[in-house]
Amino acid sequence: MISFVGAGPGAADLVTVRGAQRLANADVVVWAASLVPEALLSHCKPDVVVHDSKAMTLEDVIAVYEAHPEAAIVRLHSGDPTVYSAIGEQIDWCVANGRSFEIVPGVSSLAATAAAIGRELTSPAVAQSVVLTRLAHRTAASMPANEGVAEYARVGGTMAVFLSAARPDELRAELLTLRSAYTEETPAVIASRVSWPDEQIVHTTVGRLADDLRALARTTTVLVLVGDALALREVAARSHVYAAGYSHSFRSGRGDA
Repeated sequence: MISFVGAGPGAADLVTVRGAQRLANADVVVWAASLVPEALLSHCKPDVVVHDSKAMTLEDVIAVYEAHPEAAIVRLHSGDPTVYSAIGEQIDWCVANGRSFEIVPGVSSLAATAAAIGRELTSPAVAQSVVLTRLAHRTAASMPANEGVAEYARVGGTMAVFLSAARPDELRAELLTLRSAYTEETPAVIASRVSWPDEQIVHTTVGRLADDLRALARTTTVLVLVGDALALREVAARSHVYAAGYSHSFRSGRGDA
């Protein structure tokens, strides 16, 4: 069995129970030392065979799979393995070669960042949508038309921008594109290595975003959140779900509310 396990955002205790169990039972682990703290390997048994994928190609990783046809293998991905992890081609190989596999979800850096700043990303009457996207640059061929930051900026809501900290001016420009729902005063958060010992979180605005990204001087493991839901203030409106006057299948609303 090949288990694609989400390591979570960094802290060893933010891996799921199932993920920790898969690591504990693994004969072979393939992990990216540049993205996943070594502390995650503390869940493994002493004789586990470990491969660092940071300098490996897809073919190198598959060669490990081929060399251990009967082993319990964990491919340890940062965050959640279903977001920007490139597991699709690995799954294709498993299907084509009859190898059993599973995906073990992980805590994403998006969830960890929202928790760290103490904000709900879907705030009633402010934002009811969250978009995960990135700038198109060296891997622009992977970006479908109409999915860029500028296109989503015209929609508004809460935006999570991955893999884009190395191009601060381009990011700011796309967020403030023509007819953007964001302004220079729209709140933004820069989150670097959330839950790691050297975590850094910067509260800023779209207008100051480029300067603050440069000041951070980090270009990897950086997530940028944008949107009015990030503002450090009381919520604009209460959720209907717990409002006394709101009825649903488990509770009747009170008429005097």
